[in-house]
Amino acid sequence: MEYKNGSLCLVVRDNKILMVKHKRSEKNEYYTLPGGGIEKDETPEQAAIRELQEECSVSGVIIKKLCEYLFPFGDNVKIHTFYIGIGNQKPILGSDPELAEENQILTELKWMALDEICERDRAFLWAAGLAGVEYYFNELTSWGDDISYPTKR
Repeated sequence: MEYKNGSLCLVVRDNKILMVKHKRSEKNEYYTLPGGGIEKDETPEQAAIRELQEECSVSGVIIKKLCEYLFPFGDNVKIHTFYIGIGNQKPILGSDPELAEENQILTELKWMALDEICERDRAFLWAAGLAGVEYYFNELTSWGDDISYPTKR
């Protein structure tokens, strides 16, 4: 089976995660990790570094691969997530070069703590391998056994 692969970048500073806000319509906005599709003849690692540069205007160094999973929607997209260091560089919102300037979906960069990220977007972070970073693994294992679930609508 052929996959349409993508790479994501987990960048952490002072226990906050670098998130990119996507706005696809007035009712479809969400925060996600920087990342995107892997181009022909490009490795997942190369794609991660390129996407970080395009979306956040910083160069990164891969610390380790966190995970690889099949995204359950679309064309069997395989997602690779990398834990990436950027040193003291200051991220600045870039753009998606595949989209025209007037059709950009990237609207904001933000360093966010877990408790600032909505339940839905946080769930995607866990799927992307967040527990592979010691700080977040320790955070996760410190939680109690209580069951919680967002209210159904």
